[in-house]
Amino acid sequence: MADLNININGLSLKNPVLTASGTFGYGTEFQDFIDLERLGGFIVKGTTLKHREGNPYPRMAETPSGMLNAVGLQNKGVDYFIEHIYPTIKDINSNILVNVSGSTISDYVATAEKINALDHIPAIELNVSCPNVKEGGMAFGTSCVSAAEVVKEVRKVYKKHLMVKLSPNVTSIQEIALAVEGAGADSVSLINTLMGMAVNVKTRKPVLSTITGGLSGPCVKPVALRMVWQVAKVVKIPVVGLGGISCANDAIEFLLAGASAIQIGTANFIDPTVTIKVIDGINDYLDQNGFKSVKEIIGLI
Repeated sequence: MADLNININGLSLKNPVLTASGTFGYGTEFQDFIDLERLGGFIVKGTTLKHREGNPYPRMAETPSGMLNAVGLQNKGVDYFIEHIYPTIKDINSNILVNVSGSTISDYVATAEKINALDHIPAIELNVSCPNVKEGGMAFGTSCVSAAEVVKEVRKVYKKHLMVKLSPNVTSIQEIALAVEGAGADSVSLINTLMGMAVNVKTRKPVLSTITGGLSGPCVKPVALRMVWQVAKVVKIPVVGLGGISCANDAIEFLLAGASAIQIGTANFIDPTVTIKVIDGINDYLDQNGFKSVKEIIGLI
């Protein structure tokens, strides 16, 4: 049995497997399928300062080797999360992270400040990269200046681990990563979804109500892997890799490319037990190849 423990800049994980926001609900939805306490951590769905209805339907569509979504951060707001969701998950023995988004910098700050007061939430994932909202989100994550400004202001009120989720829809993701690192990020996660679209040839109309949406699934893995490798080469803070991971070998590729941990997203919809299979698969790989710790394979390429 290999040592799967990993420390991400002060955030201690029992293994490097996390779940991606928006694909795992609030965790409790998966309790009938897996033991949540076996996870390195799970990231709850995107949370905003106020209630959001999200985008109109249709807002999801299958594509070859992936899916498009334009849910638009539907949630009942941070106060609802604190009052109704947090009490039901706070005692789960795993790292619980909240994905935080906003339309303005003040929204991000106010939401992060509220979550900072929750004893059993050791970290947030700051979402500056969502492509499915009309304002905020990706608008902040596509500019070094704006991404750094959001992180800087949130850093003033958020005292725990601050992970920043990066958009792949940029010219240089390394520059964005360096900018948020300089502004106080403790780690970066990448990639969020790629911008894409689909057209119904029978109706001759876009499939999604928003026309474009976020592309995820196995089809994005080569792009995600390349970007994780690029970012890991230039930043000093840990990198958390995600994008198309659906099996242990996928996860191991990201670790070899420089990720200190990984997130599993779309694959949860296909197989709700995939996270446990990936944890066991990483352990088997380490044992079979003579590695005593997962730390030994991080960044080997």
